[in-house]
This record gives sequence, structure tokens and C-alpha cells, in this order.
Amino acid sequence: MKAFETYHPIVLFAYFASVIGLSMFYMHPVYLLITCIGAITLSLLLNRKSFVSGLKFFVPMFFIAAIINPLISHDGEIILFYIDYNAITLEAIVYGFAMSIMICSVIFWFGCYNVVMTSDKFLYLFGKVSPALALVISLTLRLVPRFKHQITIISHAQKTIGMDISAGNPWQRVKSGIRIISILITWALENAIETADSMKARGYGLKNRSTFSLFVFEKRDGFLLGIILTLLLTNIIGSYFGMTTYYFYPTFTELALTPISIGLYISYASLLVIPIVIEIREAIKWRSLKYNM
Repeated sequence: MKAFETYHPIVLFAYFASVIGLSMFYMHPVYLLITCIGAITLSLLLNRKSFVSGLKFFVPMFFIAAIINPLISHDGEIILFYIDYNAITLEAIVYGFAMSIMICSVIFWFGCYNVVMTSDKFLYLFGKVSPALALVISLTLRLVPRFKHQITIISHAQKTIGMDISAGNPWQRVKSGIRIISILITWALENAIETADSMKARGYGLKNRSTFSLFVFEKRDGFLLGIILTLLLTNIIGSYFGMTTYYFYPTFTELALTPISIGLYISYASLLVIPIVIEIREAIKWRSLKYNM
């Protein structure tokens, strides 16, 4: 278990809600750079293997999303060249890359969220407020990882009998792929029925149903939650007064390097590095204990 995962669920949820919420609306170059570096660093600390394997999907998506924008948007003052009498501007290209960075960073943050905020933590937070909705959201967030894991198991099982998608002619490969998907859908339906019966047997959602939880809100949780909310409020105030706004059209606005803007950059970076600092500090502490042994 990672050090950051040991904090109370409300602290973890507040952190990711703050970071993801701000990351989705910030298009300022400095904020995008901080967001991207923070998301990649935390992804490597929490789940390096999954992050590295996912790059084969994210890198092409990054460039495709970046290239599409200048092809459909021809706004901007700095014209580089023309394609079929349509202007390709520097502003459109930079905006496309900025959008790609923002989208990939948000996906990386959601990946970290899935590692840290397990289903039991989510149900602990929202189970009493809306049991049905909390269960649906929890199952939805787990859907893709579980399907990915199950389809790997099915593919390996089919491969042992020579019926995987890499064997035979193209038609046989298509039939093998359809068979694997059919098995996956059957498993998903059976699993959904078993889950529904299990939750009903346990009385999930009943008013007088008691719950057991190991989560205890400690002083360190309150301290960290206070820091997260303070930094979040600071950035929201900065956004309200337009300090985090940046325009790409009709041309680039000047980057502000005033004491207030630098303070906002630092506050945003401080918010993002909270789990990174916790993980690094715990790693140093663990190595020190091993060395002293």
C-alpha cells in the first residue's frame, strides 16, 4: 500500500476532486506544464507499470488531438502556410497541443484516482447519502480495469487451445475475436447478476443497515484536508479575478510574472505535489529504517 492511500477517504476524494476540477479548466501554459509534470510524476509513483504500458495509447492520442485542431480551426494572426486555401496558424497548433496536454493530464489524474480511491472508500463516503448511486458509480469506475483484466484471462485461455486472434487466417482470427468478446459479455452479465444478488442479500441500501469501517479521521487527515482546501480556495480566487486566464486567439496573450501570479503558480504546484511529497518522504523514511537495521 502506498503512503498516500492510508489517509482518510474524504481527504483523498477532496484532493482528486480539487486537482481534476482545476485541471479541466486551466488552459494557461504555466498551469498546463505544472499539471502535466504533476500527473506524470504521481502516475509513476503509484502505478509505474500501468502508466508505461498505457503510453502506447496516450502518445498517438496526444498527437492526433493536437493535429486535428489546426485543421478545423483557422483562427489566429500568425499564418504558417495554407492547405487548400485554408490558413494553418501557429495559434491553432499551440492551442491543439495545449488541449492535448490538458486531456492527457486529466486522464492521468483519473488513473491515479482509480489506484487510490478504491470502491470501499467511495462507498464509505457516499453510501449513506445515496446508496444506489454510490454503488453504480463505484461499479462504473471499476468497469474498464476489470474488463481489461478479464479479457486478458480469456485471451490466454483461448490461446492455450490455439483459438486466439493471432492464429489462423484473417477469417479465423475474426471468429476468435468475436468468441472472446462473446465470452466477456457472458461473464459480465453473470457477474452483474451475482453482484446484485449479493448486495440484496446483505441488505445494502436499507435504512437500519449497520456498516463496518476501518477508516478513522485523525489529526493528520484534518491538517492535510485544511491545506488542500486552502490551496484550492486560493486558486479559485485567482481564477475569479482572471489571474489564471490565458487567450490563444486572436494571438497569444503575454505571460504574467507578477508577484501575485507567481504566488498562484506556487500555490497550484503545492496542491499537486502533496501526494508526491508524501510518497517520497515515506520512501526515504523506509530506506532509512532498512539501513539502520
